[in-house]
Amino acid sequence: MGKAMHRLLTDSLGKEMLLLGNEAIARGAIEAGIGVATCYPGTPSSEIPDTFFTLYQEAGFYFEYSTNEKVALEVAGGAAISGVRSMCTMKHVGMNVASDALMTLAYLGVNAGMVIINADDPFLFSSQNEQDNRYYARLSALPMMEPTTAQEMKDMTVAAFDVSERLKLPVILRTTTRLNHLRGTVTFGQRRPITSKGSFKKDPFHYVAIPAVSRNLHKILAQKYDQSLELSERSEYNRMTGTGKWGIVTNGVSMNYVQDAVNDLGISDKVTLLRLGFSHPMPENLIVKFLKGVDGVLVVEELEPVMENEIRSIAQSKGIGIPIKGKGDNLFPRLFEFDPGLVRKTIASYFEVPDTSPQPVEVTDVPELPGRPPNLCAGCPHRAMYYAIKKVYGPDAIYPSDIGCYTLGVLPPLSMADIVICMGASVGSSCGIAAATDQKVVAFIGDSTFFHAGIPGLINAVHNKHKFTLVILDNGTTAMTGQQPHPGVDTEPMGVDTKQLSIESVVRGIGVEHVEVVNPLQVKKAVAAAQASKDFEGISVIVSKELCPLYARAIKKARKVRPFYVNQDRCTHRLDCINYLACPAMYLDDGKTMINENLCIGCAVCAQVCPENAILPLKIED
Repeated sequence: MGKAMHRLLTDSLGKEMLLLGNEAIARGAIEAGIGVATCYPGTPSSEIPDTFFTLYQEAGFYFEYSTNEKVALEVAGGAAISGVRSMCTMKHVGMNVASDALMTLAYLGVNAGMVIINADDPFLFSSQNEQDNRYYARLSALPMMEPTTAQEMKDMTVAAFDVSERLKLPVILRTTTRLNHLRGTVTFGQRRPITSKGSFKKDPFHYVAIPAVSRNLHKILAQKYDQSLELSERSEYNRMTGTGKWGIVTNGVSMNYVQDAVNDLGISDKVTLLRLGFSHPMPENLIVKFLKGVDGVLVVEELEPVMENEIRSIAQSKGIGIPIKGKGDNLFPRLFEFDPGLVRKTIASYFEVPDTSPQPVEVTDVPELPGRPPNLCAGCPHRAMYYAIKKVYGPDAIYPSDIGCYTLGVLPPLSMADIVICMGASVGSSCGIAAATDQKVVAFIGDSTFFHAGIPGLINAVHNKHKFTLVILDNGTTAMTGQQPHPGVDTEPMGVDTKQLSIESVVRGIGVEHVEVVNPLQVKKAVAAAQASKDFEGISVIVSKELCPLYARAIKKARKVRPFYVNQDRCTHRLDCINYLACPAMYLDDGKTMINENLCIGCAVCAQVCPENAILPLKIED
């Protein structure tokens, strides 16, 4: 019996399916005839490439998890220049990494549709900042589109490919966390045939971005901007509804909140609503028409006042003197994401109508929920390596960390993250700290992050003879974003043919003289490796190598679970296991250390740490 077709590959025109927002984007790419898809995984965009990974071989297009976002954009750009429709996905901070390529790719243009998915993260659910990437569209002069519903996430993806092909420019499709992770009914459209092979036509005086070439390309980009503006003016995704004198402008997920608020407040007959879905370039003529029909405007947009400032500028240039507000006192904040209650309350206040928001439920008599801070999983090998390093270096060393699961080491009692900037910065910042102080420095970086952005920093450390220790936490996967592969992963269990790179070989090839590879679950050996790194004068690297337990389980390489327990007759309650490891499988009950056998995976680290040998494996009959 053959394998069933992936549900997103159905050709059933008009079929309805409940999809995650990111799945809707993936379906849109399939309907558009995508030939190449690339990414570096990053929440909230990760489910798009994860979906591609499950179906690309069956669908017949090329897909890769690229080394980082810059490389992903370059791969997708090269494909689109060669006449193959491509998509590149990333989270908002990934655009920072890709921006070097983005700015020049806008000059070069493309020969087939290319869509860049940029997922912003208001409220920083899983990010180090909440920058507003609508500014990247302005910076690069590229078109930007912003969907509102699951259906639009699919349809607008198809439309973005068409706009891209018409203008011969990449198009940015901007989403936010709330959109990426919503679920909604999506009606499928017609699938276009996939073209996975094209041809690169040589034209060095167009594609070789030397100054003489780029000066001309910049003029062409300015002309394309005018063409893009015409498309924005006519786009079905930019529309006015209503005839009232109260103007509201909105975009993205905020459109849903505004529609609900207007209906709840009973002011539909008083409002004219302008929704901007093809949001850059801003449709100036449509905006002027809107402004001339209202007495005042409230702009509802998350994060920065991008639309507010541009609409105010348009109004000033046309001599339109009505009030235009959005951010400010008693209005919308520039921080965090919106919610329906906030939007309803602010609209009511601005237009001076009764606030019909329901009274919050009385909960003063309900006890607070216990705190559940982010924590490394039970049996995570990172915890064991943290223990070994801290035992040798102590609490006074400086511990630069990076972006990944291991950032969770920031909390007590581990307290193993003193500075985190961005991907790869643990290595670079360590160079600076080591050069500027006499303090001991131990940097942490994950395996995927090392390949993504850590290698240049390590080259810098070797070349400039910095003195610190770099611990590469190699758990065999890109764990935090969902166990995606990277260049150091054996992808054979996934059914994918790639070349696995050795981190140790890369490190030695860079010129690091002191390199040790240890299994952190073997505590004595990990401690010895930490001590040797401390004694070495210069740059030293420890590769802490042990599979993520969740990933090991997924690829059927997990060890047989034999949970441990605390022998209370031996335990003297020194609490080393609690105070130094804080594994979530361990807890105190009436002053006694206990182990939850349903959480314990039998890594045995606590047993090696216990000075009384009071932690023993449970006897389980096979």
